Amino acid sequence: MKEMSLEQIARACKGIYTGEDSRRNLEVSGVVIDSRKVKPGYLFAAIKGERVDGHSFIPSVFAKGAACVLCEQAPEHPAGPYILVDSCLEALKSLAEYYRSTLSIPIVGITGSVGKTSTKEMIAAVLAQKYNVLKTEGNFNNEIGLPLTIFRIREEHEAAVLEMGISDFGEMTRLSRMAKPNLCVITNIGLCHLENLKDRDGILRAKTEMFGEAQPGAQVILNGDDDKLITLQESRTPTPCFFGLESANDLYAEQIENLGLDGTHCTFVTKAGSFTAHIPIPGRHMVYNALAGTAVGLALHLTLEQIRTGIESLTPVSGRNNLIHTEKWTILDDCYNANPVSMCASLDVLSCALGRKVAILGDMGELGEHEKLLHYNVGCHAADAGIDAVFLVGELSKETARGIEAKNPSLTFRHFNTREELTAALPLLLSKGDSILVKASHFMEFEEIVDYLKNTGNI
Repeated sequence: MKEMSLEQIARACKGIYTGEDSRRNLEVSGVVIDSRKVKPGYLFAAIKGERVDGHSFIPSVFAKGAACVLCEQAPEHPAGPYILVDSCLEALKSLAEYYRSTLSIPIVGITGSVGKTSTKEMIAAVLAQKYNVLKTEGNFNNEIGLPLTIFRIREEHEAAVLEMGISDFGEMTRLSRMAKPNLCVITNIGLCHLENLKDRDGILRAKTEMFGEAQPGAQVILNGDDDKLITLQESRTPTPCFFGLESANDLYAEQIENLGLDGTHCTFVTKAGSFTAHIPIPGRHMVYNALAGTAVGLALHLTLEQIRTGIESLTPVSGRNNLIHTEKWTILDDCYNANPVSMCASLDVLSCALGRKVAILGDMGELGEHEKLLHYNVGCHAADAGIDAVFLVGELSKETARGIEAKNPSLTFRHFNTREELTAALPLLLSKGDSILVKASHFMEFEEIVDYLKNTGNI
């Protein structure tokens, strides 16, 4: 990070500095909340979590060379300076907001119901053809993760691509206040976090909170094929840039050639001209991601050739449509998370594969009062997706099985109560040459199934 003094930090988060006056101008070189990641010169924020209280690690972080500690209660016998605040979490957000105000680089904020991470990766790959880019890593896209990501922006970075995830009203306002994006990208408005947001109109309201705290005159880039996002056509200044597969959009794709699990080849049509590119990750949704990347690239003055190179250089993230080849079968690892829209999209990707197509699906979380119906609907989609077998795990996935049975009882499918029951049965369920999709919400821990398939696929 760009260096900030302890005096500036205390002022930014309205804290009380305690320590030697001679150290007030000491500059920190990083901010962390994990004591294991403390390095000499870092600021440690003692966050109180559900299971662990960061205050208990204060002695150990000073021993590691921490420059200062952000805390809610004065430590006993502190070995260095500390800044006392009412809430470490709120102080962290205030500090991130201040730090962002010192940065002059363009920041791209990305949200949406589905595809935030893959779109973030695509945009970062495109921008990397011209700029030194900082991007969100892992799931650092919430009110704790976003400030930590912002603090990772250093002098050498020329652009940042920040993923912003929410589950309730007001969260996006707080995230956007920290990120202050110059470009706001929304991938789509689907069905997720319905427990709090209730319906797609609620999701639209929550996601578009981003605009209220964005930089003045921020460019808004939206999926123009989304029936909710297209309603924003005349409500923003400057006018949003719309992308999609329909030619009415500002940027669109045509001559789309499906190459199965090897990706897609298509032509991108923009006001600056057209170009063709190979998208190396499978799925029709990746065309939308590439269009978003193209829109951001053009907004930040990349050439069409730089954009094409960026699209073709994209590599998958583990757990996100990650293609794994083994001697026996091909694994489509998409087990990081799931909701009804992304589940159906992944089934559509699987349907493009060559050979026998097998889906291993689990429960989806945070779907509210209609969770059973939404699982049932995924089963109905799977029944018509053109795949050969579906194996299910979890209590809610019983409803997915019901949907399959109602829509296409001839499709091979079977339900298991646990991952262990499934993996024990897999040797008899799978055949050499199968293409296998693995997908569920993160709490189902389907990474263990992927590991099993990788380990046994080469035996």
